[in-house]
Amino acid sequence: MNSGIRLVVYPVKDLAKARTLYKQLLGLEPYVDGGYYVGFRIGEQKIGLDPNGYKNGSSGPLVDYEVDDIKQSLKTLLDAGAQEQQKVRDVGGGTLVASVKDADGNVIALRQLP
Repeated sequence: MNSGIRLVVYPVKDLAKARTLYKQLLGLEPYVDGGYYVGFRIGEQKIGLDPNGYKNGSSGPLVDYEVDDIKQSLKTLLDAGAQEQQKVRDVGGGTLVASVKDADGNVIALRQLP
């Protein structure tokens, strides 16, 4: 089952400046505030700032689809013609991520929460 888009991650060059801007824009403090990632939560929607995004190949915001079974969702997309970009990996605390590219090169990111 797919819970939909719950996270948008923006690659940023200057995390401190981006943190300040998004704190002002959203009017709240981040729920995660580290040197590797800053995250804001607005209800069920999350907005993240990734200082390594550009280095890891991002060219713009990355939209994550929250899924219940990442391996099955990845297989479904690959069977439908997507190209694997990132294999399933644990990014900490049991959260799994993976990504593919569609026929036009758009990245589809998947996230499975523990």
